[in-house]
Amino acid sequence: MHDIDIRQEIVNRVLTRRNRYHLFDSLDPQATAFVIIDMQNTFCEPGAPAEVPVARDICSNINRLNEELRQLCAKVIWITSANTSDGERSDWDCFYDNFVSDEMRIRTKKSMTPGGHGQQIWHQLKMLPEDLSLVKNRYSALLPGTSSLERVLRGYGIQNVLIGGTKTNVCCESTGRDAMMLDFNVVMVSDCLAALSDEEHRASLETFIQQFGDVMTSAEVLAVLRNKPN
Repeated sequence: MHDIDIRQEIVNRVLTRRNRYHLFDSLDPQATAFVIIDMQNTFCEPGAPAEVPVARDICSNINRLNEELRQLCAKVIWITSANTSDGERSDWDCFYDNFVSDEMRIRTKKSMTPGGHGQQIWHQLKMLPEDLSLVKNRYSALLPGTSSLERVLRGYGIQNVLIGGTKTNVCCESTGRDAMMLDFNVVMVSDCLAALSDEEHRASLETFIQQFGDVMTSAEVLAVLRNKPN
């Protein structure tokens, strides 16, 4: 797990700008969803083409938070990534052709096959039947056309979106940014997020708390959810 804190200079900047650090003193659990992104074999399995080793370290935190959230009647939503491909072309060739090396392209496409091994939730995570499961085919789960997440959130009356998963600075941050710009209250759950390095993880959270939403630990999130608004 990433053992980092947001730097004091960023804390001071946030306090100067808005006279408070955290955005939310209370959140209604029944209007809250924990959106867990890409905690699948492609990113969690040792030796997988897009492995994020720290992702395995956050599984226990995600499981513990989910147990509490379910008791509070918050929604748990699992998002996995997949790309349709015929072995040659895919539905995201712009990514595979430009950001993946020739020797890794076939492995990566195979690992992202819809319904395949790479898309399965990592075995250390506890997914229950009442949880929701969605598939996306771009970094952000809220980019128009990439998944049905926005429709699901609106349909369940969700206003507060908690973000966990991997990578902090790619799919998680992209989804969180879009959620804020769609007028959801967003919290990045810092101890339920994983990146490839401490530096990337911290940089993402420092950007996020200044412009896009809140950053809290899972314990802080639960305290805010239990402090129900009047």
